[in-house]
Amino acid sequence: MISASVPNASFHPSLFILLGIPGMRDQHIWAAIPFCSMYILALVANSAILYIVTRERTLREPMYLFLCLLSITDVFLCSTTLPKMLAIFWLKSHIISYRGCLTQMFFVHAIFATESAVLLAMAFDRYVAICRPLHYTSILNAAVIGKMGLACVIRGSLFVFPFVILIERLPFCGHHIISHTYCEHMGIAKLACASIKPNTIYGLTVALSVTGMDAVLIATSYGLILRAVLRLPSKDAQCRAFSTCGAHVCVILVFYVPAFFSFFTHRFGHQVPPHVHIVLANLYLLLPPVLNPLVYGVNTKQIRLRIVGLFMGRR
Repeated sequence: MISASVPNASFHPSLFILLGIPGMRDQHIWAAIPFCSMYILALVANSAILYIVTRERTLREPMYLFLCLLSITDVFLCSTTLPKMLAIFWLKSHIISYRGCLTQMFFVHAIFATESAVLLAMAFDRYVAICRPLHYTSILNAAVIGKMGLACVIRGSLFVFPFVILIERLPFCGHHIISHTYCEHMGIAKLACASIKPNTIYGLTVALSVTGMDAVLIATSYGLILRAVLRLPSKDAQCRAFSTCGAHVCVILVFYVPAFFSFFTHRFGHQVPPHVHIVLANLYLLLPPVLNPLVYGVNTKQIRLRIVGLFMGRR
């Protein structure tokens, strides 16, 4: 039985208790093994790509700079939740302070929104490279990419910061147990003993107008790319383009589909078992950091050759 003394304050508790995955408490130790393995793989793969791109002067094209942005975002994305989840599963460290919970909530949502924007920027990069190749270097250069990266971070932070304000206004009446492995907006809001309608409306607005719009624009970009590829005279070139873009689309679907499923089940999917919702909520923060280096990085010949050289000790 997990217990902690929580003040009887009618407003904010001093701490929250994260239960982990409901219905799987006895399997926490074993469930942590695949999550830990994927986390280590994500850290190693993204760090390798960052090392290679920053070390090799020949890899200064926009595509590789965007790949660096994606790798940095991936490392932060999985690191916002996995260390605490592993501490819950292996060390029984279920307690998190109120401020620590809000801080984790902010970074989880802000970095997710940032990664969504980076994926949109990468889709735009592929669109310009394939559909406007003569203008590629004039449209995208290091300075423009740096500004785009900064805009991605600022946008994510600005849209997510109101979540903190909306949570701060809520009284909790002593409720402090969260059936989850990490702190996220609606999971905290549902503990409140007051109306959470503003939280629900703003959360839905952000999901549809920010990440939802990103997904629509990414789909539009790849639709235009597909139209351009179908006009290529060479069947071999078409196959290579389909292979590359198909892999990209699969990774993008892995990023968005579980995220939107998790988001909408919080609001409308009351029949979905809690453990299914929470496992998916962890996977959409962990799978993209694992898959992105493989699809965007290792699938690229220049990166693949240098990774082989790096792990075989060749300079």
